[in-house]
Amino acid sequence: MAERFRVTYATLSADNEDLHAAYETGADLARGWLGEMLTPVVDGVARPGTEPAQLVSPNDVTVKVATVTCATEADVDDAVTAARAAYPAWSATPWRERIALLRRAADLISDRSSEFAALMSIEVGKNRLEALGDVEESADLIRYYCGIYDEHDGFDRPMATIAPNETTRSVLKPPGVWAVISPFNYPMALCAGPVGAALAAGNTVVLKPSLQGTYSAWKFFQCLVDAGLPAGTVHFLSGGDDTGRALVAHDGVDGLTFTGSYETGMSIIRAFTRTYPKPVICEMGGKNATIVSAKADLERAVSGVARSAFGLSGQKCSACSRVYVAGTLYDEFVARLAARADSLVVGDPLDRATYLGPVIDAAAVQRYREAVAHAAAVGRVVTGGEVLSGVDGRPDGYYVAPTVVADVPPDDELFSRELFVPLVAVAPIDSIEEGFDLANAVPLGLTAGFFSTDDTEVDRFLDRIEAGVVYVNRPAGATTGAWPGVQPFGGWKGSGSTGKAGGGPYYVQQFLREQSQTVVS
Repeated sequence: MAERFRVTYATLSADNEDLHAAYETGADLARGWLGEMLTPVVDGVARPGTEPAQLVSPNDVTVKVATVTCATEADVDDAVTAARAAYPAWSATPWRERIALLRRAADLISDRSSEFAALMSIEVGKNRLEALGDVEESADLIRYYCGIYDEHDGFDRPMATIAPNETTRSVLKPPGVWAVISPFNYPMALCAGPVGAALAAGNTVVLKPSLQGTYSAWKFFQCLVDAGLPAGTVHFLSGGDDTGRALVAHDGVDGLTFTGSYETGMSIIRAFTRTYPKPVICEMGGKNATIVSAKADLERAVSGVARSAFGLSGQKCSACSRVYVAGTLYDEFVARLAARADSLVVGDPLDRATYLGPVIDAAAVQRYREAVAHAAAVGRVVTGGEVLSGVDGRPDGYYVAPTVVADVPPDDELFSRELFVPLVAVAPIDSIEEGFDLANAVPLGLTAGFFSTDDTEVDRFLDRIEAGVVYVNRPAGATTGAWPGVQPFGGWKGSGSTGKAGGGPYYVQQFLREQSQTVVS
């Protein structure tokens, strides 16, 4: 039997008939799930929760995705208490047994990828290939972290000794209960990545997903349960900001992973480590730049910027939202980028032809409107700028046009404020050094791109740029994953200098702490 074709973030341009047929079958199944009641689950038992919230699809606000009840403070306390009670047995479980269970969960995710991806398209507006990539990344992240444990033989290694009757080892051990607060834009991958790493390391986990994204996180949680993980090992707390704050404030949580805004992330870092330092892994967004040299391959640069700026309607922390272009290429680059934006299909993300689905909610539409109005006042809206809900047969969802703005002063807020909408600002530069200076001038440093055919310029970019994930001459643009394997993904400066959001050969170790053991016989 031929191996099933898999979409990952390296193959988003793939066009495979079997893949599309499977997705459409999965969409029929996913539609049958809509309208379910999702509640907190503590120690394997569903709780009623409180304050039910109606989740609607950003594709069409008349489509009810689910009713979600919010975990109470008692639910949060009980989840942390149960996770602490389960920790001794789970951490003492031989690591090979732990990763065998997690690999089983990863296989279940892959087996269910078509229906999970379709549900994700309905819930958060990802187009079908983006959604399939998110689901498969979830499975691959778990497999990768299990492989890291294999590679390091459980992180238990002998050390040098000074006496023949002495034995010294360095052992990495889990700290205990780990909380994961995940975002809407990667509603499964950014659950599965940190949860998988924490569990592989021997921690028990309390998962609190973004409210819009709860259903995708719930399906991931079900895979862990179906794989046979013990009930006390992982707990599911649905809810909004109050649930997240209660989890951060709980003294029984030993480590925490958060993905979201800079403001929220910094407040978590300050609030979480109250009595003594505790591990916090935060990825807090980006205002990501691309520099285009006078020696660039212009077609590559346009392709890379367009995909980075407009994928998932600009709602990726890796999205390019500002471009600095050599003055000699500026007019041509802007014209070509505008033409590329105009060619992109905006519509229902379940449709095969769609590239841009909606933004996530009405607040995002309002941010878009305000940014467009500001750009028109201080510069020029080259293309886009329209709200497209209900236009040309589109449903009543949160659709906006991919937008290119130009002639905006480089010190304007459009070059420094993260918007999370499909809008990219372009400015001319006199030299690549000026481009590097402007790129590094903002407090965030997640991703950065550079286009040049000159090796000396490329080396200069790699030496000077202040960002955690950088790419050069990549027509696919910024990415959070590269396959086979997993690309490290983490920020510098205000984008998350406390750790990585996921990926890389050193990620699992952040969920562990070192103990040196010396025994004299």
